[in-house]
Amino acid sequence: MALKLEELERKLEELRDIEAIKQLKAEYCDICDDAHDPDRIVGIFTEDCVWEGEGVATVRGHAELRRLFEDFARRVSFSQHNVFNPRITVDGDRAHGIWYLLGPFTFREGNRALWVAVRYEEDYVKRDGRWKIERLRGIGRMAAPHELGWAAGVDPGVFSKG
Repeated sequence: MALKLEELERKLEELRDIEAIKQLKAEYCDICDDAHDPDRIVGIFTEDCVWEGEGVATVRGHAELRRLFEDFARRVSFSQHNVFNPRITVDGDRAHGIWYLLGPFTFREGNRALWVAVRYEEDYVKRDGRWKIERLRGIGRMAAPHELGWAAGVDPGVFSKG
């Protein structure tokens, strides 16, 4: 019976960790949708973090991450990060997650309204009892002008560095 209790306790801790990571991702989305707040974003990433957006930027550490989010705040007037289909695996104080994003964005230049789809691949680490994002990789799957839809074959240049 003791073995079963230990197994249940281990599974319960894993589920708690998965839920904490889901809350961390929700916080990330809230920060992005709250004008890409550069002060809040550094609080949920490790100091040696890597944020990599395919075709957008690769930054390392809090100072570069802060500058990136300041740039996002200048370029993006509206975003709604709708993430779903989380697949999270936990291994002790480390974890890996895959998420999908589909959301409307408005870019200040030209007041462009776009639909954006991204696959997130993330690594997390638990330090002092708190989960943080160690590495975030966003892989652009689609960006399409709202008026034309995603099948029009138009490249709005969202995933290209600018």
